[in-house]
Amino acid sequence: MFINKDIVKLAMKKNNIATQTELAERIGMSKSQLSQMLSDDFCPIKTNVLNLMNELKIPFKELIIEETGEHMEQLELITDESIANNINRYEYKLDRYTDVKNISPQKDYTVLETFAGAGGLSLGLEEAGLNSIGAIELDKDACKTLKKNRPHWNVIQGDIVNIANNGIKNHELFTLDKELDVLSGGYPCQSFSYAGKRHGLEDIRGTLFYPYSQILNELTPKVFIAENVKGLVNHDEGRTLETMLDVFSQSGYTVYWNVLNAWNYDVAQKRERIVIIGIRNDLIKKQKKPFAFPEISTTKPVLKDALKNVPDSQGTPYSEKKKKVLELVPPGGCWVNLPENIAKDYMGASYHSGGGKRGMARRISWDEPSLTLTTSPSQKQTERCHPSETRPFKVREYARIQSFPDSWKFEGSVTSIYKQIGNAVPVKLAKYVGLAVIDYLNQF
Repeated sequence: MFINKDIVKLAMKKNNIATQTELAERIGMSKSQLSQMLSDDFCPIKTNVLNLMNELKIPFKELIIEETGEHMEQLELITDESIANNINRYEYKLDRYTDVKNISPQKDYTVLETFAGAGGLSLGLEEAGLNSIGAIELDKDACKTLKKNRPHWNVIQGDIVNIANNGIKNHELFTLDKELDVLSGGYPCQSFSYAGKRHGLEDIRGTLFYPYSQILNELTPKVFIAENVKGLVNHDEGRTLETMLDVFSQSGYTVYWNVLNAWNYDVAQKRERIVIIGIRNDLIKKQKKPFAFPEISTTKPVLKDALKNVPDSQGTPYSEKKKKVLELVPPGGCWVNLPENIAKDYMGASYHSGGGKRGMARRISWDEPSLTLTTSPSQKQTERCHPSETRPFKVREYARIQSFPDSWKFEGSVTSIYKQIGNAVPVKLAKYVGLAVIDYLNQF
């Protein structure tokens, strides 16, 4: 008895593992150990088990079923059928772009937002020309922000799990009486539980991707927009994204994704997000031109462009100890510009951990875009110090960097406001994505 090398090679291809060296590293062994395992002389069954099989004249599969039948579903992972059902996320990556700057809607397009937060995605889609018919959000401060800025929006405050289970059409604030054009939202990135075979929605229960999928299946919009952190691409070795793509495909959508950098779309911030677009299959059959992501803008704003004449606002100061350290860092610099003894003391164990770590003790320059804003302005690993003052960015500066207009007011404590802005999709990035969707829908 030996390991089927053909099945291993096929599984490596499906999981984007190029070499046996890479496979060996992933499973925590040396290349020579893996080569020995895959040789014709290697038997994966221990000698005592073989002796038991031979003495009792019981085949291996029958013995395993008899002794550990409850785990057989896991053993079925490596079968021709299950491997054939796996998908390669990179086959869904779309590198097609189109100029959308002069696009305007030719019809009254509707959008329902899930996980709306403080409204970055919603506002951007509105600026593109989509009309909000609902915004679902749990956080009370974010809901107050949405209601303050858009009193006419149907802000549906509540747990999306309960809303989806009860049916969005049954909610008193959902009054759409026609086909929905766009469903949008950025659900959290969470690992899934695998049973060995794909069962569509059954694979994703217990995650916040599940209610999003429920609402998608209930409303069957023409198009959906899902955005997330760039890390989703390789989260859980790609299985998380691949399961999402599988579920979307089973729901009747042709799916595309790409990672878009906000700096390429008139935002003074290097912030990368994965954007997933799904188009209902009946539209795919009728389309005259395919969907394309928005073409990169020639404008590359930097911090001085974003913060020009920014209004004063609340903010969080550094501690005196941290302020003394950051005073030593020049604009555009970070911990590498500190004296060695101060850098070692400030960074602690991170000083010896290797890697880039250029976010620590980082002061942004006026002549560069900001690095990705976080939900807290003074986290040690991801500091974003003001260029000419030794302090974190204030909340209106945060909002400007995220391309919110000054007219967009935020509700809640300073901590809550930082969190709302830091979690948001940059408004201008959302607008570009919305224009690309409108450009596609205009053909029907």
